[in-house]
Amino acid sequence: MEVSLFVIGAVLIIVLLDLWAIVSVYRSTKRSGTKLGWAILIVVLPFVGLVIWGITGPRGVAIPPTSSEHSKG
Repeated sequence: MEVSLFVIGAVLIIVLLDLWAIVSVYRSTKRSGTKLGWAILIVVLPFVGLVIWGITGPRGVAIPPTSSEHSKG
């Protein structure tokens, strides 16, 4: 059974986006239960959970970047 390079790349991209989404969820201002629910949805349904989170997920970051480089225009 041969796995194409395209499939490996697609899986890698989905995994990286899921990790980014989970980190974003935990940095949001929502309650712990809400964060846990979103994280479980993203882990259990990687692609579908990511799409649902992208459309309806929590907005806002509780912890802004601390680097002075981020605030330069």
